[in-house]
Amino acid sequence: MKAKKRMLLSGNHAAAYGAKLSQVEVIPIYPITPQTTIVEKLTEFVERGDLIAKLVHVESEHSAMAAAIAAEAMGARTFTATSSQGICYMHENLFSASGLRMPIVMAVVNRAIAMPICINPDHIDSLAQRDTSWLQFYVENAQEVLDTIIQAYKVAEDPRVLLPVAVCFDGLVISHFYEPVQLPKAEKVVRFLGNYHPQHVVLHPDRPMSIGIFANELYLTEYKYQQQEAMENAKKVIKEVDQKYERKFGRGYGGSVQGYLIEDAKIGILAMGSFNSLVRNVVKRLRGKGVKAGAIKLRVFRPFPMEELQDMGGHLELLCVLDRDVSLGSGGIVHSEVAAAIHPLRNGPRLINFVLGLGGREVKEEELSALVQGAWEGKKRGFERNPVKWVGVRG
Repeated sequence: MKAKKRMLLSGNHAAAYGAKLSQVEVIPIYPITPQTTIVEKLTEFVERGDLIAKLVHVESEHSAMAAAIAAEAMGARTFTATSSQGICYMHENLFSASGLRMPIVMAVVNRAIAMPICINPDHIDSLAQRDTSWLQFYVENAQEVLDTIIQAYKVAEDPRVLLPVAVCFDGLVISHFYEPVQLPKAEKVVRFLGNYHPQHVVLHPDRPMSIGIFANELYLTEYKYQQQEAMENAKKVIKEVDQKYERKFGRGYGGSVQGYLIEDAKIGILAMGSFNSLVRNVVKRLRGKGVKAGAIKLRVFRPFPMEELQDMGGHLELLCVLDRDVSLGSGGIVHSEVAAAIHPLRNGPRLINFVLGLGGREVKEEELSALVQGAWEGKKRGFERNPVKWVGVRG
């Protein structure tokens, strides 16, 4: 049996290969650390003739998203990438892309937002865009980066969805570290995605039309409700696409959420992104101490998988939510969403929120294990009213 092709790739190069395998046609480019090597690699593919695509060199991230919208409006499969201040500068056009139902796919390499300046990861840059009606995936390693870029096109272009997708991964930790990645055969990816037949409104000289119409109180509610329906549809489509991908390529990620030793657990640890490998090690360590711990990997933040999370974690006595972000004046952003999902359950788990790893600060296995074990012991004594705990703050 012929061995499957494996390469040593960084997360950024894995994203570029994912876009190449998806046969993207237009790539608006504007560099920002730590995503720059994605577009550099795509430029290399185009210059060598390995990818037939149009590179559009623009003057800003705002323009990059404007160019992506224009390309999709002409019916071209489009890809771009950004980070940190870049996605903030795109903010206005993110609403336009989703409102126009453009199935753009974008890699977001998570990086802290200034001030102060920091090039290391946390999730606030992408989570700050959570209300723009983009689907948001948070992936764990370079292999999942590549696979999810491909899956993202299948989801975004589904006529039940037709919304843009952000594939988010931790800067430097994933973007610049190299690891073995299995590359699917290009022809198999083509068959998986199918030929691109745009389902959204596409401009054509023979069919003049107006895009970005004025919608006042007579229509705006219905437009937004249609986007909400598309988000709800995406929950099912994400699961279907992941299952099809696993059957075809041998790798699946549970759709929106993925459990690890969670079925008989009493205490759960929920995380997004690269923290998940650490969390699984912590679960094994706690199990070795007789603590029935389990892990929940939250892979999709939008649409938020409320029902799946309830089904997977509703039996727990305690759920520890890890946030590599913070909504200042409140607490972890992921925690607030989890709390809203758990609230309807009659006997749902108590929640505790750990804000940690901001700006890429290291979280060690023994440190997190001690925090979770301490939270479990604290549950027996009762909780104070504020469940938000900042981890590792120096005096």
